[in-house]
Amino acid sequence: MFENALKKRLREGKTAFGAFSVIPSPETVEILGIAGFDFVILDTEHGPASHETLQELVRAAESRSLTPIVRVADSRPSTVLRALDVGAQGIQVPQVTSLEEARSVVAGSKYHPLGRRGLAIPRSGDYGAVPTETYFRKSNEETLIVVQCESLEGLKALDEVLTEPQIDVVFFGPFDMSQSLAMPGQVHHERVEEASREVLRLARKHGKAAGTFLLDGEEAQRRAEEGFQYIAISLDATLLFQACRRELVRARESRCPEE
Repeated sequence: MFENALKKRLREGKTAFGAFSVIPSPETVEILGIAGFDFVILDTEHGPASHETLQELVRAAESRSLTPIVRVADSRPSTVLRALDVGAQGIQVPQVTSLEEARSVVAGSKYHPLGRRGLAIPRSGDYGAVPTETYFRKSNEETLIVVQCESLEGLKALDEVLTEPQIDVVFFGPFDMSQSLAMPGQVHHERVEEASREVLRLARKHGKAAGTFLLDGEEAQRRAEEGFQYIAISLDATLLFQACRRELVRARESRCPEE
């Protein structure tokens, strides 16, 4: 039975740094933990991991004190259930655009009386070692719910969406928002920045943590200073590429004999 260190950190008003993971490798997830990240978002929306592999990625995160969050592909209760049953300590749902959808996410993530998540004794319940009443209660207390706001439709509905009390974090998606604003990829355009500020404002209004995605540590620092708490710095594949490319460029710039 897990205790969610990330949820505790956010409730204390602290900033947490994580990264997305799309490489279906437990070793890669472990490296993120060793590097010092607070959480990892295991991405099943865009990543190729199978459900069986997802369970191993969750185990790898736990082994390095890295809170495992799963970004699901959709908000269906069956999708949410499968991610939580393998041990995800939180669920992150893309493109939430209505209060009805937010309530559906909560219903699929929480047990009675907060929801109607399917009853079982899965890995997340220590396979029955924990008394069922304790497991259901602790799961309701510790599971983190993150909804993404990444379109104009979602932004217009956000004030209402955040009235759902079981939502913990609203996550601003700058790339999809830029596309919704008909300027795909221009994530630093003033209109995208304006949307980011509005998400942060509404999060504060409703007592939620605000999250966002960015590509480097310098911007992460800036967003933290603005008030974002749940900050995803790039993704494992991009971080690996950048490290490889940087060292290769350094090597080729050295005074090596020409081949």
